Amino acid sequence: MDLQLTVCIIIFALTLVAYIVNKVPMWVTAMTSMILLVLTGCLQPATALSGFSNANTILMAGMFMVAAGLRNTSFVHNLCDFIMKITKGSFLKAYFGYIIITVILTNFISSPMVVFAIVAPLVSALCDESDVSPSQVMFPLAVVAIGCCMTFPTDAAITQASQNNAFLATYEMSQYVIEPIDFFFAKWPMLILIPAWAIFIAPKFMPKTPTLPINSSVKKMSGGKKTELSKFSDTAGIFIFFATIIALYFSGKLGVASWTIACIGGILMVLCGVLSSKDAMGALPLDMILLFVGALGLGSALSETGAGDVIGQWLSAVVGGTRNGFVIGALFFIVPFIVTQFMLNRAVIQVFTPICILACKALGANPVGPMILVSVGCLTAFLTPMATPAIPMAMAEGGYDLKDLIKGGWLVTIILTAVYVFYVMTVFPAF
Repeated sequence: MDLQLTVCIIIFALTLVAYIVNKVPMWVTAMTSMILLVLTGCLQPATALSGFSNANTILMAGMFMVAAGLRNTSFVHNLCDFIMKITKGSFLKAYFGYIIITVILTNFISSPMVVFAIVAPLVSALCDESDVSPSQVMFPLAVVAIGCCMTFPTDAAITQASQNNAFLATYEMSQYVIEPIDFFFAKWPMLILIPAWAIFIAPKFMPKTPTLPINSSVKKMSGGKKTELSKFSDTAGIFIFFATIIALYFSGKLGVASWTIACIGGILMVLCGVLSSKDAMGALPLDMILLFVGALGLGSALSETGAGDVIGQWLSAVVGGTRNGFVIGALFFIVPFIVTQFMLNRAVIQVFTPICILACKALGANPVGPMILVSVGCLTAFLTPMATPAIPMAMAEGGYDLKDLIKGGWLVTIILTAVYVFYVMTVFPAF
């Protein structure tokens, strides 16, 4: 193990401890970590600064403004009134309705962060109407958006299947093929388990009051008082929001990047008078954005210093010779799931998928099940703010610190691991 890799691991460990202790703001920890990585040569300055121009960073900022615009319209209040009417004032039934909406949207919009940005303002308004603390429901809502994504054979599953098949062809394993529908066969239990957990179990583990001040844009605008809009601005705000969502879904066919669409939506909210300039800037949780940028820097350093390769070599040695498909499946779900808490999920998939294929090839095992577990393990990480952009958004909306995420997410993590490993490796056996 060379010096830079050792230094990187030490900084990583200290950063994680600082997040857990939470004596200083998490964004300060993230920025300090990134600077230390640059000063020690573990991270190139250009790579560190690239986090500010990362597509997910810009997409996050744009969606905060778009969501803030929707909250300022009559749509949220009217929808809450309608849902409360048909549910006869039951918060639980209304929350269940929003969970179902989240499950549907997350399979047609391939970004859980965008889905959370759509539904969070509605749930926030519901909490206000029902006198329920958002800290009890925002993290579970984010987990639903993350954990149920890529279940239906829509664009995300199609894209992931094509990437996996490209890997199989590259490593001369093209006799095996992963179809988009395979992700449905592997993940459909989550459509029941995760929403049930979010509704009936998770609120019991979440704080009854926010641990940190809620950084919701709706609370920050005009001292928390709703701004009265003209009929034009009100109608425009609703139209811009849904036009943005539709454009995001068809962004690939339109040939326009998702971050561009989100930025256009945010700008239009200001130009049409839905948000004032002050409200638009207030909608941006700078601390969470800096936290995400710092997390990207740490993930890049772990990749650049060879941490992924070290883990991969260790995994290859561990699985060598085993004929137990459940052991293989457990390793290729649990380790990517853990690593993705601190590194960009797409990067982890790129590291572990080839390792998975090579290990299965050496063992004469069918790689379909383990490869699916690598994908779902990387794409369902939610225990840290570095795991996915949806989590910093949930932290802002629910007032969470890292300990809240771990306390709220440990049980569903165990459920996910057990169900995925035993179910997937039964449906797609390795031997």
